[in-house]
Amino acid sequence: MKTQQTKEIPTGASSASRKEAKLSFLEQFGYFSGDFGGSLVNLYISAFYVTFCTYVLGISPAWMATLIFVAKIWDAINDPMIGSLPDRFKIGKGTDKFKPWIKLFMMPLALTGLMCFTNTASMPGIIKHAWVAVSYILYGMAYTGVSMPYGAMASVITDSPVERTKLSRARAFGGMGVGILFIPLVSLAIWDESGNPNAKGYFLMAIVAGVLSVIFYLILLGLTKERIHQEHRFAGASARKYSLTHVVKEAFTNRALIAVMIASIGSMFASAQSMNNFLYKEYYHMPKAMAASSMISLPMMFVAFFAVPRLAKIVGNRKLIIYSAFYSIIAFGILFFIRIPNCYVFMFVNTVANLGLTTFTMLVWALVTESIDYQEYKTGERSDGTMYSIYTFSRKIGSAAAASISTALIGTAGFVAGAKEQIPEFGENIRKLVILMPLFGAVVILVSILLIYPLTKNKSDEMYAKLHEMHESKN
Repeated sequence: MKTQQTKEIPTGASSASRKEAKLSFLEQFGYFSGDFGGSLVNLYISAFYVTFCTYVLGISPAWMATLIFVAKIWDAINDPMIGSLPDRFKIGKGTDKFKPWIKLFMMPLALTGLMCFTNTASMPGIIKHAWVAVSYILYGMAYTGVSMPYGAMASVITDSPVERTKLSRARAFGGMGVGILFIPLVSLAIWDESGNPNAKGYFLMAIVAGVLSVIFYLILLGLTKERIHQEHRFAGASARKYSLTHVVKEAFTNRALIAVMIASIGSMFASAQSMNNFLYKEYYHMPKAMAASSMISLPMMFVAFFAVPRLAKIVGNRKLIIYSAFYSIIAFGILFFIRIPNCYVFMFVNTVANLGLTTFTMLVWALVTESIDYQEYKTGERSDGTMYSIYTFSRKIGSAAAASISTALIGTAGFVAGAKEQIPEFGENIRKLVILMPLFGAVVILVSILLIYPLTKNKSDEMYAKLHEMHESKN
């Protein structure tokens, strides 16, 4: 099935060409592959790095919490710097704006994943801690290098809101696919038959994640097409020279972007994964049980893949997210008060509760591109890469807070690094924390989208009609 181009609209003085395209399944799969490739390394580190460092290397949760917080804050700070590179500099041959930057950073991402899971337990304490810190910070910068241009690509693949929703769905299922197909299998490699950590298993899975990551990034580069090319960074006859300060200032007057940023901070708390390993090991005493989660999640993922875009088309992205967040608040509230002794029953109920948050995950990238369009609607200016990086700044802040707080809470819940057995109270404490994190995240999503996000379905339709009019007038 070939990609069909249905419309091309030149934008006059900016020498930009805008194309609305009916995206083929192959191109959607290509965009899916970009997030799948990045998530192989990113989610593996997010889910298992704390476990590796505490169980294998014997590093305390408090030290890891400090490292994660500092590294994520630095990551957030350098997001606009790295994310603005495609807006400021062109590299590579041809007209592509974002793909060359993905090529540049995809190998460093895979290599830093190997560094993170190198067994340095026998090294002196200072060297071991330094290796852990440097590896984690370099990984964060490499991931920024690929994730920034990848995310911003959606706005130059197509102008169509409907097709962008498909790209958002494809991207969401990239990360979810790793969470369902790869992350559960990791538990089989990193624990031995007695439930003790297997250091070689961690490194082996890092190799698998790195190799597959590069392969899927190559699929992204081969199957997707950048259709919208801009010689100038801003629209309009008097094209302004690029200014990072100006773009940042304008971004913080954008209510749509601010709402999505706050909601995404909430989603980072909702998706904090490092606690799950402690839950299955210390509460259910079944550390390898995570391998079964894909059998539960896969059917629900399949249903959501088709249902969410159709529902969003009927009621609008904003309203569907509001309903879904409210559902998850109720579901996790019930789950908090009702203990489920069977591990697999808990997996099922927890997955059902997460369906509401899955809706936000699937639609958030459509909201981001809609927010970028809202900026053009308000100001007539456009700088996709920088605007996207400003949004991801919020995700990194949320990730820093969620990862460091959740790691610190593992220590306050009673975990002792290096202990042969943990106190019995730790299991119950970690059960409560695993549920409270997504509950808090759902509340933040609901409040921000309900009270701050301005683009209802009617308002969004009005905005795109106006943008189309603006583009037509520049013929």
